Amino acid sequence: METQLEPMKDDLPLMANTSYMLVKHYVLDLDVDFRSKVIEGIIVLFFETGSQYRKTSSTGKEGCRSQFDEACKRRASEPCHIPVPNLSACSSKMECNDFAVCGKHEEDTSDKNGNHSNEEQASGMSSSKDCCDIENHGNKDFLLVLDCCDLSVLKVEEIDVAAVAGIEEFVRSAKLTDSSKELENLRNQIVHELVALPADRWKEQLRYFTCCSQAPGCGELLFTTDTWSLEIRKSGIQTPADFPHAIRIWYKTKPEGRSVTWTTDQSGRPCVYTVGSPINNRALFPCQEPPVALSTWQASVRAAAGFVVLMSGENSAEPVQLREGILSWYYYVTMPMPASTFTIAVGCWQEVKQQSFTAAIQSNIEFSLPSSQADFRWHDEICGHVEYPCRFQDSAARLQAVIPYRVFAPWCLMERCEECLIQLIPRCLSAAYTTLGTHPFSRLDVLIVPSNFSSLGMASPHIIFLSQSVLLGGSHLCGTRLCHEIAHAWFGLAIGAHDWTEEWISEGFATFLEDTFWARAQQLSHGEVKGQQELKALLRWRRLRDEVQNSEEELQVLRPKKESTGELSESGASVVKHGLKAEKIFMQVHYLKGYFLLRFLARAIGEASYLASLRKFVHKFHGRLVLSQDFLCMLLEDIPEQQKSGLTVESIIQNWLDTPGIPKLLPDQLVLLLEYLLEGKTLCPRVLQCLEKTYQLREQDAEVRHRWCELVVKHKYVSGYGDVEKFLREDQAMGVYLYGELMLNEDVKQQELAHKCFAAAQEHMDTSAAKVVAEMLF
Repeated sequence: METQLEPMKDDLPLMANTSYMLVKHYVLDLDVDFRSKVIEGIIVLFFETGSQYRKTSSTGKEGCRSQFDEACKRRASEPCHIPVPNLSACSSKMECNDFAVCGKHEEDTSDKNGNHSNEEQASGMSSSKDCCDIENHGNKDFLLVLDCCDLSVLKVEEIDVAAVAGIEEFVRSAKLTDSSKELENLRNQIVHELVALPADRWKEQLRYFTCCSQAPGCGELLFTTDTWSLEIRKSGIQTPADFPHAIRIWYKTKPEGRSVTWTTDQSGRPCVYTVGSPINNRALFPCQEPPVALSTWQASVRAAAGFVVLMSGENSAEPVQLREGILSWYYYVTMPMPASTFTIAVGCWQEVKQQSFTAAIQSNIEFSLPSSQADFRWHDEICGHVEYPCRFQDSAARLQAVIPYRVFAPWCLMERCEECLIQLIPRCLSAAYTTLGTHPFSRLDVLIVPSNFSSLGMASPHIIFLSQSVLLGGSHLCGTRLCHEIAHAWFGLAIGAHDWTEEWISEGFATFLEDTFWARAQQLSHGEVKGQQELKALLRWRRLRDEVQNSEEELQVLRPKKESTGELSESGASVVKHGLKAEKIFMQVHYLKGYFLLRFLARAIGEASYLASLRKFVHKFHGRLVLSQDFLCMLLEDIPEQQKSGLTVESIIQNWLDTPGIPKLLPDQLVLLLEYLLEGKTLCPRVLQCLEKTYQLREQDAEVRHRWCELVVKHKYVSGYGDVEKFLREDQAMGVYLYGELMLNEDVKQQELAHKCFAAAQEHMDTSAAKVVAEMLF
């Protein structure tokens, strides 16, 4: 029996029935329109039959070949241009344009509630549960369910992939016996062979994906949308194995869609970018959101001249002019990853060029063979993930301490990036390489995003977003945040959580590793490293203690689904527990509690042994999804019995992952916390003025300025209210709770200040942040 999902509750539903059909590749063809604040175009999805209903075939070449030849007779050959570098053009039996714009004249079929459908009342399609009941399908049609929200779906159709010239080689052994289904079976067999091509043929695979995505349609499919999903069926098709394995969807986003934000950058120019929304990318394109749906993608995006399109992609895209005033950008990814990791940012970004001194820094970085190379000589072994062009198997990539990188920012922030950020990147990349070894991704773009970004940073494949808040006050905050996001290349991206509720696998590891990376980037002595890391631990302990005291217990659990973690319904649908809870976005318990667990384990077994285990874990599990016990089991296997001190996987899970609050730490971790001026009862205006002047608090990094603003609010220091207003406007990633402090004092001037700041920022604020602040103010 399928779980009945209640999408308006705090849990985020993952609706896609991935156990029946699993998407393997996306082809996106999109136009970005800033006037209407809409992204419009098509997406093509290539599927394999899911593990629950995989259909075995005992087919032969001859039947398939004869059917293919018969189909091919009906089509004339025309040239096909493919937007993949260094690939020759292919001939085709159908017109194959360079991602021709599609769907602009399709009729919007949405009803007054924003739901869409081309189903007729007489179709008999009463509900998704009816049509998805495959166990007793009888004469019921199979229903493909995709995750979809805030989208206008215009049309869905099956693609005739058999129309592509040269596709014959992908039909090897299809023995077609039912003449009425021969062509349908042929198409699915072609897609099966195409997605299964070996990794060394990835360029050819991308070329054929492009040609297939532009092949003629061979029949519209019935569809309907609701709050969280797009449901598609083909009349008379009752099993996933017989359902079309290549479909094309015409759609457009909505201005209010929650996966992207339309705003202006710090120079006042329009831009749009993915914001790391709790609903992920389902309001950007229809997709399969569950982590198990590891897929590759390629995308062609068109925008007006003057705009730069940045995206998760292995290539550094160069724009191609399609017509006057319109440029096209093409990206691709060959490493299968969840659709939630897809990222796009379109704006008038300026590239911050690397100056000669930056190149000198990079060339003078002391090269050292990473410990991973010295510890383990297993790089010629076969990786444990599905086949793709893996950098861990590339001898040149294994020696690349600093991958190619670019920095983009609004025009007004370029100077700050030149002064601070760009010279830190090679140092931090090299430090990460020395710690963990091979970089999982071949290149990196870093973008300074608009001020309404609700975090200090976000990592995606090949691209990192950073808040402008990290650029002021020296290099410390910028360096540590950059190291944190770089760490996500290994933990969070190359190694993903099998169940998204286990966020600590990503954030706890990145928080722990940012200290190691940053210490090595600064080339600190052993004593300096120890002092810096102890200080950071104290600061984090205090933040964790405060959060635990002021949050719901159920949000403090690192494995909220406990023994059910990783379990799916029969169809593959599931929920992300607390995924829609607004306050959860601003909680750091998964960062901090996860960090203290890893620090506890490192102390227990010794830092050198612990880092060696991390490198082993990276090599074994890159390109795969993991649960907490995968790491804990491997770690404890490598520890001599006398060093375990009673540690077991079960005890760690019980004490750290399945229980709210702060676990009892080792005695050396229960140290006296730093005293802060915030703990004092009174400070006169003269002292505060002297404090600001002496330490130039207004010029410090965002963490320091946040503390300064707290002092201003607590002691009603009117001369500092301008600092509070500026912080709430420019540092939205950190200023949410200042609104609460302004209201709690019950001071008229402070409450007026809170309302004034919110009114000015509300229009461009992150949706969840605005909701939390509104609850504080009204």
